[in-house]
Amino acid sequence: MFALKSSQPKELSLFSGQVDRPETPNVDRRKMREPFGRIDGDDELRNRLLPYCRLSQGEVWIDPEKGHRVGVADATDGASVSRLLDGHEIDLCLTDPPYNVRVGARNTEWLGQMSPSAYDEFSRTWLDAALVHTAPNSSLYVWLGADMKNGMHPLPEFCIDMRSRTDWNARNWITLRNQRGYGTQKNWMWVRQELLYYVKGSPVFNIAAEYTDIPKILRGYHKEVGGRKTENLERSKSETIRAGNVWVDVQQVFYRRHENVPGCYAQKPVKSIERIVEASSNPGSVVFDPFAHSGTTLIASEKLGRTCVTSDIDPIFAEIAIRRLERYRETGNPGWQCENPFPELLQ
Repeated sequence: MFALKSSQPKELSLFSGQVDRPETPNVDRRKMREPFGRIDGDDELRNRLLPYCRLSQGEVWIDPEKGHRVGVADATDGASVSRLLDGHEIDLCLTDPPYNVRVGARNTEWLGQMSPSAYDEFSRTWLDAALVHTAPNSSLYVWLGADMKNGMHPLPEFCIDMRSRTDWNARNWITLRNQRGYGTQKNWMWVRQELLYYVKGSPVFNIAAEYTDIPKILRGYHKEVGGRKTENLERSKSETIRAGNVWVDVQQVFYRRHENVPGCYAQKPVKSIERIVEASSNPGSVVFDPFAHSGTTLIASEKLGRTCVTSDIDPIFAEIAIRRLERYRETGNPGWQCENPFPELLQ
């Protein structure tokens, strides 16, 4: 049973060669090194970190300031999810579940690969556990990969499952373009991340969240308005372009960025999560993320005045999410860059 416990970088034009400038241009590069590697793939490191985690399986930390809730729970266990939410109705479910691919060519207990049928059942089960708690008008965003070596699984299977949920409708398919990718001599470079967007009922969508910092520079698309021929820049309501469903203005998280959390592989950028939270919820709304990992959804919710309920099956990542929130409040930094999230290890 759950035990309750209390307790931005300068933007550049798209055409400058990069979107976000790393925040530490004058730091000695020899010191720009993460204090440890991937947490999920290092049993010795995990054993060293676990004693510093304040939560065990089934426990929930309740934020004494704003009521965020962080738990250690299995997202596929409906009873655990219910206890974690404790009656909160979800306005926005936003999550980045394991992709069922061998991350970094390694198969680990926490970020590993299972059979396609087992993964499909995993997806169905966590969706069942979460969506039953959604408000009549709510949104669902799911980052999901596709294993090209396995017929693009699990992307089509996930979409087919969602099609069977008649109270949910597909609204869009968003692509985030990575600034750095991995290449090959016999294929196109892989630089994309997929984000599926579904809605139930008629949820909020705040269009202002879509506008980027990229200026409009292309003229054209003439249209007659009031008897006068105008072009698109004259008719624009903004001097910058909308993100649309292809995002090119979000920089990946890497070791030189303040939001970097050492040990957490493949973080989603805070800017991308903020865009979703701002677009598909209002201040005071409940945002649910059943796969907390580095706690990015918690940070975005804190910055934008939403209440976040999140959990991870691994106590270490739940602890990191809490520490990341505490660090943001203390320093204004949304991560550690190359500092150690567990300074106790250095004592």
